[in-house]
Amino acid sequence: MTLQSAPASPQPARARTDSGAPGAPRRRLRFPSAFTVLFVVTVAVWALTFVIPAGRYDTKDGSPVPGTYHSVELTTGFWERLKDLFLAPVNGLYGVTDAGTGLTAPGGTGSFAGAAGVFLFILAVGAFITVTMRTGALTTGVARLAQRLHHRRTLLLVVLLTVFSLGGTTYGMAEETLGFYGLMIPLMLGLGYDRMVAATVVMVGAGVGTLASTVNPFATGVASDSAGIGTGDGIVLRLVMWACLTALSAAYVVRYARRVTEDPSRSLTPLTEDDLRMKAEGGEAAKLTSRQRTVLYLFATTFLFMIFAVVPWSDLHVTFLPTLGWYFPELAALFIVAAVAVGLVGGLGEKGTVNAVTAGAGDFIGAALIVMLARGVTVIMNNASVTDTILDVLRSAVADTSSGVFAVLMFAVNLPLAFFVPSSSGHAALAMPILAPLADFAGVSRALVVTAYQSASGWVNLVTPTSAVVMGGLALAKVRYDRYLRFMAPLMGALLVAVAGFLALGAAVR
Repeated sequence: MTLQSAPASPQPARARTDSGAPGAPRRRLRFPSAFTVLFVVTVAVWALTFVIPAGRYDTKDGSPVPGTYHSVELTTGFWERLKDLFLAPVNGLYGVTDAGTGLTAPGGTGSFAGAAGVFLFILAVGAFITVTMRTGALTTGVARLAQRLHHRRTLLLVVLLTVFSLGGTTYGMAEETLGFYGLMIPLMLGLGYDRMVAATVVMVGAGVGTLASTVNPFATGVASDSAGIGTGDGIVLRLVMWACLTALSAAYVVRYARRVTEDPSRSLTPLTEDDLRMKAEGGEAAKLTSRQRTVLYLFATTFLFMIFAVVPWSDLHVTFLPTLGWYFPELAALFIVAAVAVGLVGGLGEKGTVNAVTAGAGDFIGAALIVMLARGVTVIMNNASVTDTILDVLRSAVADTSSGVFAVLMFAVNLPLAFFVPSSSGHAALAMPILAPLADFAGVSRALVVTAYQSASGWVNLVTPTSAVVMGGLALAKVRYDRYLRFMAPLMGALLVAVAGFLALGAAVR
């Protein structure tokens, strides 16, 4: 999952002075957090609703009907609109849309418009991951895997990058990777590699997995919910993307790693005295206990069952598997139960399990709040009847494009949004209500718009300085940001071309 905060510096801060006051420290400019960005977006969108003409499409089965856009007269005055701004976060969590007026407000009767289900689900996933981490099973399991493959270092690189990629594609592994740099750095140095290899095995692995999310609840899940489709829709294309892009990234990292071992002078992060000492010291990985093995089985089984529960098997013509059709309420319950089971099996005890569950929910509250705030922006636009107006303008822009060009355009549109809103869940909740209906006009699946969004979000978040995961990871690995960009530039280009190709293919084979 991608949270947001001010990016950590990749190097210790140096004393700098302001030219106007010699010797006085100068405050560093930092990009605002996603909370601040969304606050500004909320106020800006609210102000624009007084300028953008109000209008609506007729709908059928929840989709806009082409050619039916028409202007409407708003019945709400300034004070009612001001109240919408004031209540935007509340409406984003549990607002209800009245069937008669079409306005969303807390309470009342009608269709639920808030993100309460997603909100609770994010907290449940956070609790589950934190409980699992506190048992020590994940860290020890990766360390044991590394030790077992120590003498087959190329295979080890591929396996480790794939493991982190699996974490990214299934549950949006992001902040959780920060705990693995302390393990990866001595391991990679001991194998004859450098700090760049250690950093990118973790960062590129998890990042590419998130780019090609299959059932990642923070990207695919939130976006699918906002687009009005199931999480399993479009999963075949995303699975193929994940396998191919992970293989591409692994090949790129292995190529660099081999170059470094053959000619250390070509390293982007030459070894220091501390690196040489760390390389010589090495260390034995702790053995997995029977409890930890069971925890790893439970961890894997939970995510495998989640995938099984959300995939529409009947739509894929798989008749021997039942389609459960689970959604956020059932999945939230699954992760809450799994978190308790993992804590008790992992030996945390009743108190330790409860503490881990509450701490995990607290760690992930930021992502949940961002979804709530982003959904509040959508409510403001809907109450002012400007969403369909914006949709009609975008429809005109893509009206004469082929389905393949449309898919690539959706990817391009989401790139700047991903920079300003590095939270994948916040980006999804903000953009999908407007972008997803465009697929209906272009004659492609809404799932393809979801795939285009998450690919853009994942691509940008591999290198963006607004991401605490990128800058914090580089700080822990002691890798300069400019050298990381130099390493990533060719891979970013290859991923860009590959994603565009997959999106065009997905549009063509619908």
